[in-house]
Amino acid sequence: MAFKGGTKVQKVMVQPINLIFRYLQNRSRVSIWLYDQINIRVEGHIVGFDEYMNLVLDDAAEVHLKKNTKKNLGRIMLKGDNITVIQQVQDFEGMAA
Repeated sequence: MAFKGGTKVQKVMVQPINLIFRYLQNRSRVSIWLYDQINIRVEGHIVGFDEYMNLVLDDAAEVHLKKNTKKNLGRIMLKGDNITVIQQVQDFEGMAA
């Protein structure tokens, strides 16, 4: 392996479980893409998870992208085999325009 200038750049791999744990610790709002449901997302705060990626979400909402509607669900448990993507949602409510 070649490197220049005596400094070696090393990329650190982030494990998926570590990212989910970071979302839990920071109480970040996440958007979850569902398997085989391209027009529906589930948003909420992760309050628990296990090794199967089953998630417990608080303040969960079902977001319909085509209808542009949101249905509040409260606290739910989402099975890991229904999850395709987990991404952090940016909250714009508290930000000044």
